[in-house]
Amino acid sequence: MAAREYQLEIDAVDATLVSIEKVLDLPKLRKQAEELEVEAGVPNLWDDPEAAQKITSRLSRVQSEIAKLSGLRQRVEDLPILFELAAGEPGGIEDAEKELDAVKKSVSELEVQTLLNGEYDDRDALITIRSEAGGVEAADWAEMIMRMYLRYCERHTFKVPFSSIDSVFLTASAGTTNQVQEGFYLFGVRLH
Repeated sequence: MAAREYQLEIDAVDATLVSIEKVLDLPKLRKQAEELEVEAGVPNLWDDPEAAQKITSRLSRVQSEIAKLSGLRQRVEDLPILFELAAGEPGGIEDAEKELDAVKKSVSELEVQTLLNGEYDDRDALITIRSEAGGVEAADWAEMIMRMYLRYCERHTFKVPFSSIDSVFLTASAGTTNQVQEGFYLFGVRLH
């Protein structure tokens, strides 16, 4: 196996992150966060709970994006130092490689997010699974598919309220609709 060119990999990750930062416009995000903090600080904010929920939700998402971008930027900047320090430690290179791979994965996931710029891409998603005709076997199959999606949501830290899970799968026309919440760009990702 050929030796990895760490600096080339780091440079490639850095270049990708720079383009992501340009697309997401970090200064604009910071300005949005400041404006939303002012809106969230209004004393009578909760007089209209629906509007308050929208403001605080948007603020949370913007702050999360800022934190994610800043954290990734710091991790990318730390990579060369990490490899320099790892060279003198037993097992250090393996740890540094793991961090490099983890940073590459995180940047790649963020890159996909930047492609999701449709009107509804950042909203919650609904998953509807129906067995329709087919009897008990079809209902069992629909239940297995639902469990697969629920596990996917768990692994990606998406929330699915328990009250939205209808597991009455004993009739031929049984089905379920689950609302997947509190994950960024759920509708855009479409859970695939």
